[in-house]
Amino acid sequence: MVKVENLKKYFNIHKKGVLKAVDNVSFEVYKGETLGLVGESGCGKTTCGRTILNLYPLTDGKVFFDGQDITQMKTNEEQLLFKKNAQIIFQDPYASLDPRMTVGEIIAEGMDNHRLYEGEGRLPRIYELLEQVGLNREHANRFPHEFSGGQRQRIGIARALAVDPQFIVCDEPISALDVSIQAQVVNMLEDLQQEMHLTYLFAAHDLSMVKYISHRIGVMYLGNLVEVAPCGPLYERPLHPYTQALLSAIPVADPRAAQASGRMILKGELPSPMHVPQGCHFSPRCPYANERCRKEKPTAQEAETGHWVSCFRYAEING
Repeated sequence: MVKVENLKKYFNIHKKGVLKAVDNVSFEVYKGETLGLVGESGCGKTTCGRTILNLYPLTDGKVFFDGQDITQMKTNEEQLLFKKNAQIIFQDPYASLDPRMTVGEIIAEGMDNHRLYEGEGRLPRIYELLEQVGLNREHANRFPHEFSGGQRQRIGIARALAVDPQFIVCDEPISALDVSIQAQVVNMLEDLQQEMHLTYLFAAHDLSMVKYISHRIGVMYLGNLVEVAPCGPLYERPLHPYTQALLSAIPVADPRAAQASGRMILKGELPSPMHVPQGCHFSPRCPYANERCRKEKPTAQEAETGHWVSCFRYAEING
């Protein structure tokens, strides 16, 4: 459904230089699947998702949706159709809802822009969406400040569903929620995916939750995609040192099991995307980095079917 080719998104920072938020990223999202996107804060997950949706103008590269290059859309009709089919659930349920609008107005805004469910069908559709995300129809007349964080996120999900999209970017939709609410929201997203045949790009920090919801996972580091694999192989046999470090940081309830498993602790701090290291961007923090890693940038290679990794160490170990 979505194909991203050599996507770049740079920001010009006044008097400071260029910030390379997303730098030459390529991947595909297949119809009906969830592609998880993981990495530390500042690695480019949110920027990547927003650039795919054309919320940020891309610097270079191509984005295809159902075979159409969205960077070449020229007519308002083409752009409007793409916006209808591709929606986003924002990370912050507090900042993403207009406090001056009622919940019903927030949900209906997209429907009105796309001229959907006009006339007598408008209000029943709003009620249907509210009930679909676990809220009551009485909530339509209330304002966002009257709801909890989990309820606000449900409102954001209802707003995204209002225009009957095919593809949704879930931009860390559970990071601002309590753990008990996170599971409810993720289960709801899975149910909606089955019911409405949706496709997700799911960006998140919580690797255990990403494992639960995703079919495939992409690991980002400093604007680059360093590993992409089906969920099972990635967790069972991570190939990139950064992926291994992320997985080793997942909390384990049993202290003895946690101690026995060993934790890979990265040294140093995440470099600034304005001053990216030469060669492999991960080389300053990688325990296996050598002189080649510091001079050359590795390219992605397929280790096994569907499992791609950008790392010289893997190539050296496997000949």
